[in-house]
Amino acid sequence: MKLLYIIGIRAYTLLIRIFSLFNPKAKLFINGRKNIFTIIARKINPAEKHIWFHFASLGEFEQGRPVLEKIKTLYPAKKIIVTFFSPSGYEIRKNYALADVFYLPIDTATNAKLFIASINPEMAIFTKYEFWHFYFQELKDQGIPLYVISGIFREGQAFFKWYGGFYRNILKSVTYFFVQNKESENLLKSIGLNNVTINGDTRFDRVYESAQSPKSLPLIEGFIGNSPTLVCGSTWPEDEKILSVLPEKYPNWKFIIAPHEIHESHIKSIEKQFSVNSVRFSVFSSSNQTPNTEHQTLIVDNIGMLSSLYQYGKVAYIGGGFGTGIHNTLEAAAFCLPVIFGPKYDKFQEAKDLIAIGAAKSISSTTDLINAFEGFVENQDAADQAKRYVANKKGATDQIISMITKSDRT
Repeated sequence: MKLLYIIGIRAYTLLIRIFSLFNPKAKLFINGRKNIFTIIARKINPAEKHIWFHFASLGEFEQGRPVLEKIKTLYPAKKIIVTFFSPSGYEIRKNYALADVFYLPIDTATNAKLFIASINPEMAIFTKYEFWHFYFQELKDQGIPLYVISGIFREGQAFFKWYGGFYRNILKSVTYFFVQNKESENLLKSIGLNNVTINGDTRFDRVYESAQSPKSLPLIEGFIGNSPTLVCGSTWPEDEKILSVLPEKYPNWKFIIAPHEIHESHIKSIEKQFSVNSVRFSVFSSSNQTPNTEHQTLIVDNIGMLSSLYQYGKVAYIGGGFGTGIHNTLEAAAFCLPVIFGPKYDKFQEAKDLIAIGAAKSISSTTDLINAFEGFVENQDAADQAKRYVANKKGATDQIISMITKSDRT
């Protein structure tokens, strides 16, 4: 199985190299790792100890960020290394002020040894998932504590299958698991891993904190005026197709579309579907003009604004549910917004929870969308339930910090 893992890593890297010839994201993935150890050597003194945080992408960064920032607050002299697997995380957070940020070199035995020697970590913290065999083994071999925070496991994963011995061994390198729910705890214990506690999801701490002091966006305020607004976050073409029926049907509402991908062809596709009274955010931000109140739909053609946009909404639509899975519902819920999303949400505990308390609805058709939207328009209880849910779930960060620092490793 180890041989298959190595072959799989090499095949994946080769495919990314091929895709990089015509795919911008794949090109960033490859180019960002060129001369990576030379880049690290210029910035990092291997004689000093560091705390290493790894994130798959931007969502996991935001999830683990409360733990990182709390450690930095408690121990300001500690040096922190952040790595990303995906360009969508690295490119947005590469200038993050509290850490030195790098792409994670591909998981090979040589890379793992050289990387860990280069950054000299006193501990490693991985958020939610990404379990790399060679990195985990090297940390274990050197006696470096490795923590998984906000972990979540499902029965269908290879760790829990009859053929999953190789993958179970990867998990055995983890010093401690901080998981989100009882199912994850039970699954880990079923394979003999008892170094686990249920601490919840650190995203709740992050979104709750963000909602307490959101960034003011005057241009958005000018666009909305006094109109009720639907904020559509991280949308994909399948979402936008179904959402496009709403502006004409609800002329008194404003609509903000913040797509997951902002390349030109996608933005033009949205403009075509929302052709009546729609406008790009960049039209105003480039000239600092006040938005025309006659515009009904605002297309946000940049990255980084979404979490602040929810403060201006009355209802939220979260994209991704017609593809591989929905995006972050908690940012909207923290701002007291009931949420709507597509049918593929089964891997997201918070989505199930929000549906159960009446603060979210899953849809599969235009009719479903309209019914869900109208059901939330005047339902203040749904809004209150969403906000209460987030407030009641916060606190995971302090629990995790307490446990990983009690031995005075930091």
